[in-house]
Order: sequence, then structure tokens, then C-alpha cells
Amino acid sequence: MHVSVVDSLEKIPASGWNALVDGSNPFLRHEFLSALESTGCVSAKTGWQPQHLIVHRDASSTGDLVGALPLYLKNHSYGEYVFDWAWANAYEQAGLRYYPKLVAGIPFTPVTGPRLLSIAGAESTTIKKHLVDSALELMREHQASSLHWLFVTPEDAQRLETEGHLLRTGCQFHWSNPGYRDFEDFLSTFTAQKRKKIRRERRHVQEADITMEIRTGTTIEPSHWNVFHEFYHSTILAHGAMPYLSREFFHRLGETMRDHIVLVFARHGTDYVAGALNLRGTDTLYGRYWGSRGEFHSLHFETCYYTAIEYCIAQGLSRFEAGAQGEHKLARGFTPVVTRSAHRLVHPRFSRAVADYLARERLDVHAYVNELNERAPFKKALTAEK
Repeated sequence: MHVSVVDSLEKIPASGWNALVDGSNPFLRHEFLSALESTGCVSAKTGWQPQHLIVHRDASSTGDLVGALPLYLKNHSYGEYVFDWAWANAYEQAGLRYYPKLVAGIPFTPVTGPRLLSIAGAESTTIKKHLVDSALELMREHQASSLHWLFVTPEDAQRLETEGHLLRTGCQFHWSNPGYRDFEDFLSTFTAQKRKKIRRERRHVQEADITMEIRTGTTIEPSHWNVFHEFYHSTILAHGAMPYLSREFFHRLGETMRDHIVLVFARHGTDYVAGALNLRGTDTLYGRYWGSRGEFHSLHFETCYYTAIEYCIAQGLSRFEAGAQGEHKLARGFTPVVTRSAHRLVHPRFSRAVADYLARERLDVHAYVNELNERAPFKKALTAEK
């Protein structure tokens, strides 16, 4: 087998890359990752230099593609959702250089999924071993301080820990569908007080004469992307964050991933006043961005959560991941779920210090998840994923 580095997904056939990807996760698809690159959202200039690893069965680049790893050389820590700013500051205070570093993950996307992509079968273990070893070698070649694997699956986390990486845990809030008949059936699982609160929030939106609208597939037109980009940009600026994604990116997404897009809009009269972008996998809806113009009571909850939950129930989807963090999701039917990342630091002293910190942090996360489950709004608290 032959491992090589490519600096652009355009050099890799989409069919070959997608053959390695579990269809349940749209963010791993060639179309999504290449849209980030081709529109300039991800590049050396933006601090996300593609260094993807690919494995061919033989030394010929025209041979069968049997493995891949989405990998980036970075000179900052923005857009990752697994925060290591304190580590970078500690390096700087010690007179050491933290950047560049290598990051294996999906830019700007806190969604768990496989990172070690390979064909199925007996060769899979060997292919994944080649990818891990090659990523570590690339870390040394770039004289990077570290290698970070973001939002990995439990299987990848276990493999990486065996290979000497430090494991880190975090917490997100996901909605699960055991087979609800409709939204009222979902609400029936809540305590009376919490159920009343959600009905009141939905009523605020209705009384404001706002109509919710879902756009998918061919019903999404270029004008919808222009409006949504306006919403996205306004939210980013309001929070003082960096607008990673361009108007061109959203249009490209609409062209190449139309069947995976679920746009939720709120209409007041003839005008859209809010919108949320979701991507759909095989059995999961992923909420990513939202924005609005004007102030409407509870519109955020309706646009980002309740209408999307109704869509999941109607479509028979089993899960809704509404993005990173957000303890306010708990009261609206989302439950805490543990997320995982893996880290390899070159400097032995800092590696030991980080390992000690992560051990304490894991205990804190475990206690936090248990506390959240005690506060769940359901008549009988659901059990968190371990």
C-alpha cells in the first residue's frame, strides 16, 4: 500500500473518496469538503491548509483508493470547537512554538464521525494503521507541535489511544427519536410544566403571524441561499465571531448537495425573517447555522429546534444533532451526549501536563452529564450515551 499527501480534494475523484465514506454523515462527503476548498473558505490563506492523506493499493496514483484522512495544517485554533487556546498560551509562555499543528477533522463542523476512512474488510485495520503512522510522520515533517483528531467515533478514539494519543471528552446535546407519532407524542414525555413552556414558546411565534417553511431538494432556489447567507453573516457579526463561510460556499453546497439540505425559514408576511441550515444524513439531521432579522419572541427555538424536530418525526429520522454546546437545549428535549477527541503532543513535558489535565476534565464531564440528566425535562430521565 502507498500513502501520499494531497493539498486539494480536486485531485481526488469524488467517487473514490465517497466510496470510503459512511453515507450517514454528509460532512465527510467529497462534495462538502471540496466546496470549502474551491470557494476559498479552507486554504493556506485562511489557516486551514489541506494535507489530506490518501492510501492507494499500489504506488500508482491511478490505483484503487482504499483509505483516506481529512487533514489540515493550521496556524491558529479557530473553527475547531475543541478548545486548546490554553495549551497554545502555555507553549508561548514557555518560549515554545505551538503553531503549526495538524488537525484531523471537518473544518467548522463539530459533528462526530469516522476520521480514518477505509474500505471494509480484512485490510481495514492495516489501512488505518498506515493512516495514523503517516499522520504522525507528517507532524514531524512539518515540525508541528501536535496532532489533533476532532469529534472522533468511539472506535477511532480507542484505536488512537492504543497508538499513544491522549483522549479528551466533551458534551453536546442531541435529540433522539424512539418512534414518536408526532410532536404532541414527543411532548407527552415531558413533565407538565416543561410541556406547557414549549407550547407557550410555539404560541408566541404563531401569535406573531409567522409561518414556518421547509425547503429541500429542488425547492431550494439561489435566492434562498442569498437570504440565508445574510442571516448567517448577521449572526456571526452579532457574536463578534469570524465569518468562515462565504456566499459562494452556500451556493456551491446547494448545487452539489441539494438532496442533503434542509433549510428552515420563518416568514412574516412576504418576508423571510429567520432561517436555519440543516444537513441530512441517512438517519440523522444535523443543525449547523441560523440567523434572523428583527426580534421575535422564541423564534430561535422554533426555527432551530421545534420545526426541525417535527421534520425528523415526519421523516422517521432517529436523531437530531443541533450543533455544539447549548445547555438551553436540555429543556427542549435534547439530552447530553459525550463527544471525543484525541491529541498527540510532541513535547514530553507538555504532553504529561495535558494528560493530567485531561484526566481531571473527563471526571468533570462525567459529573456534568450526570447532573444534566437529573435536570432532564422528561417524566423519566433518559440515559446519556457513555
